[in-house]
Amino acid sequence: MAQEKAAPDSARAARLPPYSEEAERGVLGCVLLDADRLIDLCIEAQLSADSFYVPAHRIVFETILDLHGRAGAIDILTVSERLKSIGQLEKIGGAVFLDRIVDATPTSAHAEYYIDIVRQKSLLRSIIAGARTAEMRCYDSDQPADEILSDIEQSFLDITENQHGSMKPWPDAVKETVEHIEQIFKTQRGVTGLPTGFQNLDRVLLGLRPSEMVVIAARPSMGKTSLAMNIAENIAIGLGSDRTPHPVGVFSLEMSADALVFRMLCCRAEVNSFQLSSGYVTTAAAHNRLISAASELQKARIYLDDTGGLDIMEVRARARRMRKKHGIELLVVDYLQLLQSREYARQGRQVETANISNNLKAMAKELRIPVVVLSQLSRAPDQREKTGKPKLSDLRDSGAIEQDADVVCLLRRPCKYPEDEHSSDKMLAIVDVAKQRNGPTGEVKLNFEEEFTRFRDRTEKGVDGIGPSFGAEEDVVEEDMQ
Repeated sequence: MAQEKAAPDSARAARLPPYSEEAERGVLGCVLLDADRLIDLCIEAQLSADSFYVPAHRIVFETILDLHGRAGAIDILTVSERLKSIGQLEKIGGAVFLDRIVDATPTSAHAEYYIDIVRQKSLLRSIIAGARTAEMRCYDSDQPADEILSDIEQSFLDITENQHGSMKPWPDAVKETVEHIEQIFKTQRGVTGLPTGFQNLDRVLLGLRPSEMVVIAARPSMGKTSLAMNIAENIAIGLGSDRTPHPVGVFSLEMSADALVFRMLCCRAEVNSFQLSSGYVTTAAAHNRLISAASELQKARIYLDDTGGLDIMEVRARARRMRKKHGIELLVVDYLQLLQSREYARQGRQVETANISNNLKAMAKELRIPVVVLSQLSRAPDQREKTGKPKLSDLRDSGAIEQDADVVCLLRRPCKYPEDEHSSDKMLAIVDVAKQRNGPTGEVKLNFEEEFTRFRDRTEKGVDGIGPSFGAEEDVVEEDMQ
């Protein structure tokens, strides 16, 4: 029995890591034949000396990169002389070895194919190395299992992040932008990102744009979760200006999935959730509305993760899986201060929050989707002035949130502050777009129906719920943009 058990282990140990000697030789031969064109392709594919498995090939490619860094000519003669000067020529088998590589490569026409094979084999070896390290840590480490899992996910995340792909040619970037402009002229619709379902907000933000980090910040009980979930619901069901449903991912670190779905059902059906929980809502009409709302929400492509106390690296790993498996086009994180960064936890909350914020922005760029992040505000608005109007500097725990965010929306409700001039308006909610990297700033007014936890567009005479920073006239918007 012992011999039977040992057989698979010995067979596994005898396996060679994935590599293609022919492809490695092909890459080197092509570069030696046509270095001006192909060395850049190798760099764009992120080939390094470690991408080559055969030791002699690794030495030759390292020498080629060294010559390229010195802006020197690259051909069989220069590489041979460089290897000789650093005492590596005999180690690879002499100049004859280089001659054989070139002789075995009749043309450089298939270089891209060889480069991709070498890159793929190198990636497989990295995955195997990561898996072996993970296995060893699971057996030998005395760390908690969740910390090991987080570190392992990060190690595989690092492998993924290193696969950046090639740089987009400038003419192609211009062409794509012109096509987008033509689409705007054709549709007469200026929204460039995902429409939020709130026309007043879309006029300012032009939708939620890919790769942008959008922060919605407020003091507790102002309705920031409700606003974020209203936006997620509108986008998932297709209530925006494009009338197209889009899959949405949600990380709810504060509320459980049951509580969040219950709130969304009551909001959609316009039923008071507190009265329903208390058993006071028993009418047939309310029941029918709830059944209808449930039918609509069941069709919505919302993917909810309510795991509490997540590490930021776990969030990135789970978000990546959501993106690949479900094709999510928007991600909502509720909320930033409940996330952790174990790597930076001992350096203080400010440093930890800065790392979390930086990773959320990196995640938006990596997934190429908008990421809506909810954030708490400090008590400063309540202490500074009686109207409770917040500022960017009130973002809790770290100024890095303000720095990393592309858009910052500060939500407040004047009815919560008796001395505010609009305190008598119980429905008024003000979204102050305090920062927008690619647009103007100013206030947007919405209605908030507290009993249903639902926001709606607000129409005011002459301004359509948009504050004075935007105005109703086109020239005012243009002046702000300048």
